[in-house]
Amino acid sequence: MPGNDTQRSPSPSGSRSRAKDTGPPLTGADEKDTLRGFLDYLRNAVADKVAGVPEPQVRTGGVPSGTNLLGLVKHLAFVERFYFLGEDVGDWRTTMRPSAVDTVDSVLADYRKTVERANQVIDACPDLTLPAPRPPRRGQAPSMRWVLVHMIEETGRHAGHADLLREQIDGSTGR
Repeated sequence: MPGNDTQRSPSPSGSRSRAKDTGPPLTGADEKDTLRGFLDYLRNAVADKVAGVPEPQVRTGGVPSGTNLLGLVKHLAFVERFYFLGEDVGDWRTTMRPSAVDTVDSVLADYRKTVERANQVIDACPDLTLPAPRPPRRGQAPSMRWVLVHMIEETGRHAGHADLLREQIDGSTGR
């Protein structure tokens, strides 16, 4: 239940600790503020799951598909740039694969910069029924409302993946 304490899994040393779970955000009164508030909440949850995870665990796949924490954040930056900034993506499969030069700090910095730019686009949109930016050669752009809802879904889905991957690494749970 949101806002309740959650029991942490045993750490590698076998001890247990309790962490306060973060409940849903308090948001503004209008639709755009509410949608952006929940999206920012999920963005922060994903970034927090990656922060402080050492090499090589941050890039080690925790499931047979190879999904890893660093790759999730890198992928989400590409998704944000595609939907909010209108940047095309050549090969979506590669967006989940961190390169040898990617680090936690560099990937998080890129994600945060991308989120900041995306939020500027959201803030500048006077009406959520207007189309969101769209890369050239793509079909009709969806509304900004659709993009915000989709990004909440996309980021929430990957936040859940990050929760499980982080728990496998060091037993950390909660938001």
